[in-house]
Amino acid sequence: MAVQAMNLNPLDRQTKNQQPMPLVLIPTYNERDNLIPLIDAVQSNLPSSHVLIIDDNSPDGTGELAAARARDDPLVNVMHRQTKQGLGRAYLAGFRWALERDYSHIFEMDADFSHDPQDLPRLLMATRTTDIALGCRWMPGGSVSGWSFRRLMLSRLGNLYARTILGLPYRDLTGGFKCFRRQALQHIDLDTVLSVGYGFQIETTWRALQAGLSVSEVPIVFTDRVRGDSKMSASTFNEALVLVWKLRFGS
Repeated sequence: MAVQAMNLNPLDRQTKNQQPMPLVLIPTYNERDNLIPLIDAVQSNLPSSHVLIIDDNSPDGTGELAAARARDDPLVNVMHRQTKQGLGRAYLAGFRWALERDYSHIFEMDADFSHDPQDLPRLLMATRTTDIALGCRWMPGGSVSGWSFRRLMLSRLGNLYARTILGLPYRDLTGGFKCFRRQALQHIDLDTVLSVGYGFQIETTWRALQAGLSVSEVPIVFTDRVRGDSKMSASTFNEALVLVWKLRFGS
């Protein structure tokens, strides 16, 4: 398995010899068409996993569909939020929910099949030797499918920008397919997280490294969504541009 590990100084392996009980966090907003096929694919590829759908009051009925699935499936739970508060806030709510329970690993995963459920076991396996595994599009074995040249360049340049300012070696700081060991999340002060949108991905990796945690990158193929609309906006992109300077200078 091609995994690039850096700063390997893992936490005490309290779960090393225990059966993992992972939780997959899936924030949703208008993902009705993707929801059930994605839950099925997650459970097929990682049968031991539980799923938490974090829905921001989707007008298309995603939350209601998730609730119906949860009533019939004890491994699925739903968090209903009243307003659309951003990707970062959704994940923070999911992290806190997970830490109140006994999950051994917590995944971040997009709701639109951009992240391949078949990669879940590979990310989980990587955390045997590192605290956090990042799905990486920009390393050997990784790639992106379905993006325009302009979007590819924006992503590559955005990652280079963040890496340069923060002085980090990782090639996909903006990627959102991650696996955290429970103890890793417990060592990150979630109350200090500033970002609301996609800058959250940069910030959590930065704060993990500041806390002395180890991070590895695992190559993935990112496929652009087939159904539904992208949630990326100019405001979330601009937030990330400013965020890296705030992190760099501690403001």
